[in-house]
Amino acid sequence: MTSTLPMMLALADGHESFMHAHLVRQTWFGNEITVTPWKLIGYLGTFIFASRWFVQLYYSRKHRRVTMPRAFWIMSVAGSVLLLAYFIFGKNDSVGVLSNLFPAFVSVYNLILDVKHAKTRSV
Repeated sequence: MTSTLPMMLALADGHESFMHAHLVRQTWFGNEITVTPWKLIGYLGTFIFASRWFVQLYYSRKHRRVTMPRAFWIMSVAGSVLLLAYFIFGKNDSVGVLSNLFPAFVSVYNLILDVKHAKTRSV
């Protein structure tokens, strides 16, 4: 694990932004593993985006039919936004941006439809 002193010195000199600073840098099995704040955002986005399937599974088992609860779409939007932020600002990776941009639009669209449908049901 790296010392925080070099990181703080690099930040003070303006060479490296905090979001790109190495929080952890270790070598495992010959591969260097580096964790930055941007990577933590990417990990969180991945965790939220993947966890939505467990939410969907829970609701489908509960209702004994395929069900897409609103929480699924909220988690889809949140995960996509975090992953887009990571790929745009943290990694600057066009493949990651494109692979998360479409699901973000679909999730927002489905969330809007779900909210509109719920309003018409309650009237």
